[in-house]
Amino acid sequence: MTDESNLGPGMSLEGTLLQTMGIVVSEATADRVVATMPVKGNTQPYGLLHGGASCVLAESLGSIGSALHAATYGKVAVGVDINATHHRAVREGTVTGVATPVYLGRTTTSYEVVITDDRDKRVCTARITCQLIQAPPGS
Repeated sequence: MTDESNLGPGMSLEGTLLQTMGIVVSEATADRVVATMPVKGNTQPYGLLHGGASCVLAESLGSIGSALHAATYGKVAVGVDINATHHRAVREGTVTGVATPVYLGRTTTSYEVVITDDRDKRVCTARITCQLIQAPPGS
């Protein structure tokens, strides 16, 4: 299970899409975020891992890394762009996402997220960009 204390200020997984999709974060720093997600329950009608599920995993990891980086400036991160290339189909097992920074700035961040299957074959490559903004009151 995810240790929420490592996710950054004000971040909770309770009742989130990550919880619904079974995403478990095992490592979370601004330099590297790692999580797993089951294929079962995250498929499209053909029984393959849904491309949108891969995007949710990628955006989640990039957002967590961005939020951890943003906290050093007293800011929060909001996603502004994501793109993904789906390389191969997955029907069962677990996928693992690893997010590493491409750019960590004062106003934006970009992360590359590589998602692999149980055989360590690349399933998806994604890039997410976040804008770093002043935290809204009460956050």
